[in-house]
Amino acid sequence: MEKETRQQRMIELMGKLAPSEGQTLSALEGVKFMRASKSLPRTPVLYEPSVVIVCQGRKRGFLGEQSFIYDAQQFLVLSVPLPFESETIASPEEPLLAMSIRINLAVAAEIVLSLDESHHQPQALPVGMCATPLDNKLGDAVLRLLETLTSPTDTRILGSAIMREIYFRVLTGEQGPAIRAALTHQSHFGKISKALRRIHTNYADGLDVDTLATEAGMSVAAFHANFKGVTTTSPMQYLKTTRLHKARLLMIQDGLSAATAAGRVGYESTSQFSREFKRFFGRTPVEEANQMKNMLVEIPAENSSRYVTVQ
Repeated sequence: MEKETRQQRMIELMGKLAPSEGQTLSALEGVKFMRASKSLPRTPVLYEPSVVIVCQGRKRGFLGEQSFIYDAQQFLVLSVPLPFESETIASPEEPLLAMSIRINLAVAAEIVLSLDESHHQPQALPVGMCATPLDNKLGDAVLRLLETLTSPTDTRILGSAIMREIYFRVLTGEQGPAIRAALTHQSHFGKISKALRRIHTNYADGLDVDTLATEAGMSVAAFHANFKGVTTTSPMQYLKTTRLHKARLLMIQDGLSAATAAGRVGYESTSQFSREFKRFFGRTPVEEANQMKNMLVEIPAENSSRYVTVQ
């Protein structure tokens, strides 16, 4: 299929699968859609390891001094969980239509172990986040996934297999080395990746640099340097950022008060939480929760409803 024809079909399908503003969960776990009919300013976001494909509109990510454009020509891959800043370029005439595919690291690791030597890419400096052109093979797989998601039966029977193919295309493509390094705990990048997953699992615990460095098998100085090389920030700043993002979700999605959310993510002082929250998001916890609740989208999920926010 020609690239232009494929893109138009992807836009058509995405328009049906993401009919409302904000984020819409798909019937396949780990896949969600994004729609925005207006540009959204640069704002802090937190992404899991994922592949983000934009069919229409444009997004720009900012990580430290680096910036990444992902649009209809380029897709984004995050090989580790990263907080960064994101900007959306869209309009009512051409709304942003995008999908996010969470990377199941266990499945990705299984694929890596199955790859032949002929699939191995030349050694490259691993990175946590980058954008690269969407080639025909990956584009065709993404289109087939969208077609499949329009049918519950097709989704149930074919969805996982197509997701596996998409992982394979990414792992054997230009960005494959970064994800492989994240799965190889012997490398420094892999050890930092493991530490990042530890933080995301136990962010409410009393984690410190000494503990994380010991678990990574590094000196504190080496751990700090390698951590900043992957995330562009320090371990403690990363932990604080993760806690603030998690607290924000608890307030918006679960309706928790600022004090309760602060305690849930590991803060002992509500006033300290409020100060750091406002410094990071630019609004107080109450102001941010109220603002985001005005942008909530209701998502039917089995016998309940999921509420998600525009990002």
